[in-house]
Amino acid sequence: MTEITTEMIKELRDATGCGILDCRTALRESNGDFEKASDFLREKGLAKAAKRAERVASEGVIEVYTHGEGRLAVMVELNCETDFVGRSPEFLNLAHELALQIAAANPLYLTEEDIPEAALEREKKVAAARAMEEGKPEKIVPMIVEGYLKKYKEETVLLNQAYVRDGSKTVQDLINEQVVKMGEKILVRRFVRWELGAQSGAEDAKEE
Repeated sequence: MTEITTEMIKELRDATGCGILDCRTALRESNGDFEKASDFLREKGLAKAAKRAERVASEGVIEVYTHGEGRLAVMVELNCETDFVGRSPEFLNLAHELALQIAAANPLYLTEEDIPEAALEREKKVAAARAMEEGKPEKIVPMIVEGYLKKYKEETVLLNQAYVRDGSKTVQDLINEQVVKMGEKILVRRFVRWELGAQSGAEDAKEE
């Protein structure tokens, strides 16, 4: 059994933002393995958040971001459970990061459920027609269409998009990390992105 030192606990606490007792428990459960301990804390935090899914998240902030001397603007509403968390630097920074994400990656929808069925059908037809034009065997066309739709959702759905600062995680992963650290339900309620000559946005997300 690996000895759990104060330095190990401090390092894990600094990395995850979790309490000392939780960090000590995680390290003991993982026999001192830092990565396994981090995963343990993340899973524990998300499990707690899931139990609180029915809680109302009506606090938070509306973040406004502009770029290019007013040629592009983003508004995003990020909600949490308490005013205390809603005013915290970590929460405000998350709201700002989401605004930057929307500005840079131009998502069309907030969740997959927000994509109109007509839009999905249109993309399916486009993908199938392209596959046939390229001479793909008919039996594999459905697989090609499925892969195309997956990529389409990754590119157009905010929560599915790769985080612009770290492509190894999605926007939902970014939010989940803060859920674990803050111990509250956090959700993007809606967003809108204006650009001279164009507009896209998503509103009224279903609570997770």
